[in-house]
Amino acid sequence: MLQYTIKRLLTMIPLLLVVSFVVFMFIHFIPGDPARLMAGQDANIEEIENARDALGLNDPILVQYTTYLSSLLQLDLGESYRSGIPVIDLISDRLGPTLILTLLSILWALVIGIALGIISAVFRDRFPDRLGMLTAVSGISLPNFWLGLVCIQLFSVQLGWLPTGGVNDGLKSYILPSFALGAGIMAMIARFTRSSLVNTLKQDYIRTARSKGLKNDSIIYGHALKNSLIPVITVAGLQFGFLLGGSVVVETVFSFPGLGQLLIDSINYRDYPVIQSLILFFSVQFIMVNLLVDLLYGLFNPKIRYE
Repeated sequence: MLQYTIKRLLTMIPLLLVVSFVVFMFIHFIPGDPARLMAGQDANIEEIENARDALGLNDPILVQYTTYLSSLLQLDLGESYRSGIPVIDLISDRLGPTLILTLLSILWALVIGIALGIISAVFRDRFPDRLGMLTAVSGISLPNFWLGLVCIQLFSVQLGWLPTGGVNDGLKSYILPSFALGAGIMAMIARFTRSSLVNTLKQDYIRTARSKGLKNDSIIYGHALKNSLIPVITVAGLQFGFLLGGSVVVETVFSFPGLGQLLIDSINYRDYPVIQSLILFFSVQFIMVNLLVDLLYGLFNPKIRYE
């Protein structure tokens, strides 16, 4: 397992370099001039050129990329055009709420999604199965921004149980955003769990276990479920990566002070260093989540060996 981990990390180096270059080139293809934005709308040509020199935009592309890569290795992401605060500080301040929101979303989605999948598989083609799959299809079909608005109207405006947004009310502030963010993931996990468990229950070793007189609960939870969780791990891991970067809409709906809201604000103000750094962050974390998912396979199925 250690050898495989090292090998995967080494293969990720070229991928990370490609991602960093694509993100670096972002600033050269966006509309507008970063130098003019930094110098101000009333700046003359000389002041704009001085800003371009300060930003290194007049240097050859290869020199600019080398400088950018060197800064990345030192965790120097530059400063915000809007506030002058180091970008690494802005991301650090907003990372906590987004990470908590994402973890809560994936946690309840896993628990309820796996439970629904198990019930649907055990009672296949019966009423619990149809009800569970109806819930799953509904969760996939409903857009998270619409679901968030409905939750605000119902639980905040009409019933007054939960806050409409922000994080000033502690854990209560995370309930509605995490529900809106995790509903689609829960539905997907439920469908994958059901499909995988149904296929596993048809295997020969399950028939052997039944012929030995093992109880149904022992067969499902002791034999079938563990082997059925492999595709579920894949889906959950990939969706966790998507959640971190895909919380933009939900955070905007709930005025949530996370990375998604920071990205929207930065786009509105054309704060290019912040946009650039957030895109890079979302890309790198998605790559690392994929590596973690691969490593988790061995924990759920010790028979898996990596050569």
